[in-house]
Amino acid sequence: MGTITKKDLVDRIASQTDLKRSDVREVIQAFLDNVIDELGDGNRLEFRDFGVFEIRERAARMAQNPRTLERVPVPARKTVKFKVGRLMKRAVDEEVAADAVVSEGTGELSAH
Repeated sequence: MGTITKKDLVDRIASQTDLKRSDVREVIQAFLDNVIDELGDGNRLEFRDFGVFEIRERAARMAQNPRTLERVPVPARKTVKFKVGRLMKRAVDEEVAADAVVSEGTGELSAH
């Protein structure tokens, strides 16, 4: 399991669609910019079967500095919550199940 960058996605989508990389990059960036704008406006974004992005308010609380043990107030803030959709959940669950089948000694998938 590795890290996939936006560039990796652009390259993959460009090869799958025969579109120019620059066009794919513009579309992906426009999509991401719009997601940020909508969340910034407090809107909920729902992508069926993929998931839902929404803004949640985290309450103010008292925290503790682990080095000095000093109590520090943490102000309320907004955060983005993502709830996984049906298809993504299924894909992730299948990946976890496939990883569980890996043989301990050889690191190879066992056939069944």
